[in-house]
Amino acid sequence: MRIFLNTEKCQGHLRCMDLAPDLFDCDDLGYGVVRTTGPVPTTLEQAARHCAANCPERAISLR
Repeated sequence: MRIFLNTEKCQGHLRCMDLAPDLFDCDDLGYGVVRTTGPVPTTLEQAARHCAANCPERAISLR
C-alpha cells in the first residue's frame, strides 16, 4: 500500500498528522505532506486507512 496526497485538495486541517504522525507531517505553510516515500509498513496500514477515511477534503488516497 502507498499513500498519495492530493496537494490541490488539501486545506491544512492536519487530521492526518494528528492521527498518524509517523506517516504525515506538515509543510511550512501548514499543509499535509506524506513522510513515507515507499510502501506503508504493515504495522501502519490501519492508521493510513483511518487517515484517508477522516480527511474532510478526501485528499488522501491509498493504492
